[in-house]
Amino acid sequence: MNFQAFNKIPRLSKSFWCTITEKIDGSNAQVYITDDFDDFGEDVSAVVASGTCPQDGRQLNLRVGSRNRWIKPGKETDNYGFASWCVERKDELFKLGPGQHFGEWYGSGIQCGYGLTGGDKRFALFNARRWGAAYEARKAGHENDFPSCVEVVPWLYSGAYTQEAVDYNMKQLKECGSFAVPGFMAPEGIIVEMGDQLAKHTFMHSEGKWLSVA
Repeated sequence: MNFQAFNKIPRLSKSFWCTITEKIDGSNAQVYITDDFDDFGEDVSAVVASGTCPQDGRQLNLRVGSRNRWIKPGKETDNYGFASWCVERKDELFKLGPGQHFGEWYGSGIQCGYGLTGGDKRFALFNARRWGAAYEARKAGHENDFPSCVEVVPWLYSGAYTQEAVDYNMKQLKECGSFAVPGFMAPEGIIVEMGDQLAKHTFMHSEGKWLSVA
């Protein structure tokens, strides 16, 4: 029998490191950008727009999705107008580069609406660890390649996972309102990311459920 070493046990502080972001009450959405039509298999018809990568000039293609399906512009094929919005802003979205970019489509006419009116809808990326710094820099007036039409979900906390951290950030939301839309005093809750797992904790339904993102 070959020798097998016992796996090294990580330190507790590193094992339970987490990120907490605000949970946005909208419609799950994604933009899928690729420089290869083969990525779409036989469903090339799902491509809603093509263009050029602003960083290196590559040809890029765009496919757009809701939680359960690929969508296109059109009354029967769209999701609260997200596909149409993406096509109109494809050049900005291509700044994200190839990949599958998930986020929340929210605002006027979608779920709670956040008090936004006049068709004001917004797309906020979930991956705050990847995009948060670039987004905040752009908001502060610094020029960069982050799309001008895209937001990132508010990053509330990073550190060791504790119930105190969860309770504190829920209390902050309750007292201060949404950080995504300042002044809206009925935020939904938080998302806790730990390793490759996500859990939600909301004001209306407190029973959070761990969901794998693998």
